[in-house]
Amino acid sequence: MRSKYLLALPLAFAAVPAAAAGCDGLAAFHPDKTELHATTIAADTPLPFAQGAKLPFALCRVEGAAHPTSDSDIRFEVLIPEGAGWNGRFLQVGNGGFAGQIPYGTMLLGLAKGYAVAATDDGHQTTVNPDASWALGHPEKVVDFGSRAVKTTTDAAKAILAAYGAVPKKAYFFGCSDGGREALMIAQRNPADFDGIVAGAPAWWWTRLQGSAGTLLRDSTLPGRALPTGKLIALQEAALKACGGGKTYIADQRSCRFDPATIACKGADTDSCLTAGELKTVKLIYGGTRDPDGGKLLPGLKPGAEALDHSWKDWGISTTPGRVDPTHDYPLNHFAFLVKKDPNFKLANLTDADIVQGDRELGPILDAASPDLGAFKARGGKLIQYHGWNDPAIAPGYSLEYYKQVQAKMGPSTDFYRLFMVPGMLHCAGGDAPTRVDWFATLEQWAEEGKVPDAVVARDKNGATQTVTAER
Repeated sequence: MRSKYLLALPLAFAAVPAAAAGCDGLAAFHPDKTELHATTIAADTPLPFAQGAKLPFALCRVEGAAHPTSDSDIRFEVLIPEGAGWNGRFLQVGNGGFAGQIPYGTMLLGLAKGYAVAATDDGHQTTVNPDASWALGHPEKVVDFGSRAVKTTTDAAKAILAAYGAVPKKAYFFGCSDGGREALMIAQRNPADFDGIVAGAPAWWWTRLQGSAGTLLRDSTLPGRALPTGKLIALQEAALKACGGGKTYIADQRSCRFDPATIACKGADTDSCLTAGELKTVKLIYGGTRDPDGGKLLPGLKPGAEALDHSWKDWGISTTPGRVDPTHDYPLNHFAFLVKKDPNFKLANLTDADIVQGDRELGPILDAASPDLGAFKARGGKLIQYHGWNDPAIAPGYSLEYYKQVQAKMGPSTDFYRLFMVPGMLHCAGGDAPTRVDWFATLEQWAEEGKVPDAVVARDKNGATQTVTAER
């Protein structure tokens, strides 16, 4: 490996050497307020950031840290395939949850297709997700997380590519969950940065999502309100019997009229029925909570995947009386560290006033809620949004709501913006259904060839052989 250290990248990122000379040539690039470390990784060498995975081409790896404010420490990486390994395009990928780490797994997906790829940790470093303790006493880091880290990384990556001598013919962004929020934030606030964007299961209404999730977690720990795993199995079986049509997933959620009261306990309490308290929790999960800041009914989850791995029980719905399962405790982190600024805050004490406070104070920083995509459309941008109908983390209705708001603001938008709702898909991926879609190829064909994605094909593959076992 060859290594070069570079210092002082300006946040304007305008100074580009007149004669670029690949990875070694980046030593002539002397910007301000950013540290850079560029290294060449030879072809077929185990990648230090990808658990030993190899690529058939060499890489120029650029590690950076930008400091737009005195309290900012935005770590990012730019990975550039060398020679014929590069497909001529730039891809930036989004983060997930509260971030804190560079998403190498998603970067590797782009690298395998030949993109020059960039990503950031969103301005803070942690080995645990969810963890928002970094926000306590650091308002600038909250702004970095909201949008500044992504924009800083975009500008830095484009300047580095120019200095390297690799000016891309197209620039794309891909993100899911918080990365989907980042994707919509870009389309709204920085519409000239990317030619095409994929926004998966976007947490665009971040503050409302956290308020709704916090309410569900709080209420599911009340006496008699938890949902033991056995009850989830019975609930899923009943939902599939009512709406599955013999499949392992519900293909048409809009026509499903499943009533969980059909398995209400009529005698002894067993795993095959729901008590009155459990039924109350289920109806709240399906029906959604009401936003105390305006009174709007927020979307609930959809039936048919309640007991799957990475579904309800793995996203914080209490399966043990009196306890919130901590695996994905995002609302607790949100309210403790960003809203109440009290590390000892408990969701059991969450009030409507706390939710309203979070909406009012953090909405302008964290929510990607503007339906005005006019500037993105005018510059020829293409936006693909997707969401799983059985997403247990971000209710699918949030994507339908944003799509509806865009139509109300702009009129029909199918010439630049398409929404795909994937039956059976869980959060961003997975589920007991065909859910794998090549979003990269779909976006490329639309942005570069004018091939409008009226439909996409979702596939399921055998994990060992990667052969297609089903498609829809």
